[in-house]
Amino acid sequence: MKKAVVLGGGLAGCEAAMQLANRGIKVDLYEMKPIKKSPAHKSNLLAELVCSNSLKANRTDSAAGLLKEEMRILGSVCLKSSDLSAVPAGGALAVDRDIFSKLITEEINNHPNITVVSEVVEKIPTDAVCVVATGPLTDGKLAEDIENLCDSSSLSFFDAAAPIVTAESIDMDIAFTASRYGKGTDDYINCPFNREEYEAFHNELINAESAPLKDFDRPFKVYEGCMPIEVLAKRGVDSIRFGPLKPVGLTDPRTGHRPWAVVQLRKENKDGTLYNIVGFQTNLKFPEQKRVFSMIPGLKNAEFVRYGVMHRNSFINSPKLLNRNLSLKTNKNIFFAGQLSGVEGYMESAASGIVAGINAAAEILGEKPLVLPEFSMIGALLNYICDDSVADFQPMGANFGILPPLEQKIRDKRERYAALAERSLNWFKNEKES
Repeated sequence: MKKAVVLGGGLAGCEAAMQLANRGIKVDLYEMKPIKKSPAHKSNLLAELVCSNSLKANRTDSAAGLLKEEMRILGSVCLKSSDLSAVPAGGALAVDRDIFSKLITEEINNHPNITVVSEVVEKIPTDAVCVVATGPLTDGKLAEDIENLCDSSSLSFFDAAAPIVTAESIDMDIAFTASRYGKGTDDYINCPFNREEYEAFHNELINAESAPLKDFDRPFKVYEGCMPIEVLAKRGVDSIRFGPLKPVGLTDPRTGHRPWAVVQLRKENKDGTLYNIVGFQTNLKFPEQKRVFSMIPGLKNAEFVRYGVMHRNSFINSPKLLNRNLSLKTNKNIFFAGQLSGVEGYMESAASGIVAGINAAAEILGEKPLVLPEFSMIGALLNYICDDSVADFQPMGANFGILPPLEQKIRDKRERYAALAERSLNWFKNEKES
C-alpha cells in the first residue's frame, strides 16, 4: 500500500488527507493538538475555525462563491461539512463552528485510509511524499527546518502588506504613468496631491482607527521599511511627504509642475490587472482603509481586492519555491498548502489543500498533475502564488482581479463577474463530461 504524510490538521491538511485517502493512499495525518496548541487555538478538534465563522459569499458571481463552487466540484470535505453546519447569514455561507469541525473530524477519523497521529513534528520527512499544511503560526523547530529547507530568506514571519486595487478602477484622468526622473518605462501609476488634498488626507490618516492586535500577534518585529503608513504619518505633517509619498522627479501632466505629494502604485502581477499602493503597509481597520485611501487622487472609486494587514503570519516565498502543482522546486515529494503556502483565507487554504492532495497522490501514482486553468478561481490563485514575476510577495485571497480579462469587455461589474464565473464553471463541466 502506498503511503503519504500530511502535516497539520487544519482545513488545508484535512482536505489534502481526504484527497489522498480517496485515491487509495494510506495517510498519516500529524496534528499537534491536544499535546500542544497555538495561542489561537482552543479546541481539540481538527479544522478549527479560529476567527470568524463566516466563509464569505455563496453566490457564484462573487469571487468567494466561485471558489467554493469549484471546490465542491473537486470533492471538498470542508464544503460538505459547511453545508451541513450552515447557519442563517443572508447571502454568505456561515457555519456553527463546533459542528463544522466535528463533522470534518469524524470524516477524517472514520476514513479507513487515514491515521491521525497526535505529535509535535519538528522535522519534515524527506523520505516520503509529504504535504506541509501547518498554518500561519508555524514555529519552533519545525519553522527552523522549513527555513533550512527553503533557505532563510524565503520564510516570512509576519504580514506587512499594502492594499491592492484593480487597474480598471484607477481614474487615469487624474493619475498618470511615469518613473522618477524619466527612468524606466513608466513602471508606476502616480496619484498626485496638491497641498490642500494632502493635508486633508494626512489629517484623516493619523486619526483613523487601527485594528486591535490579537494576543498571538504580540510582539512581532516591524522594521522601519515595513512601518505602518499611519505610524509614519504621526511623526509629522511632512513625514510621509519626504518618505513613501515623496514627489521628487515627477511632473503632473495636468499642471506641468511637481505635485505636493505623490502616491505610487506598482504592478502586482504580470498582466497589469492589479496594482499595490507602494509603502502603504497598514494596521487600519478595513472600512477605514477604504474611506481614507479613497481620498488619494485617482482612487476615489478604487476597487480594493486586498486590504493592508500587519500581523503574525508564517508563509514561504512561493513564487521562488513552488511549482504550479504546489511541490517544492527542489524536492518534488514535498508539497505546501494552506496559509503557509501564501494563500489567504479559510476557503483559499482549503482549496490549496485539495490541489496539493490531488497532486501528491498523482506523484505517488505516477499520474499527470492537476494544474487548473488560470481563468478558474483556484487556478488563478495558485498561478498568482507561483508567479515568479510577483515582486515582494505577500499572501493573496480569492478575487476577480487575478483572473485574466474576458475577450469582450463588460462594463457592468455584476454582469462581468457572472461571465467570469460562467467561463470557469463551463470548463469544469466540460472536464467532468470528457
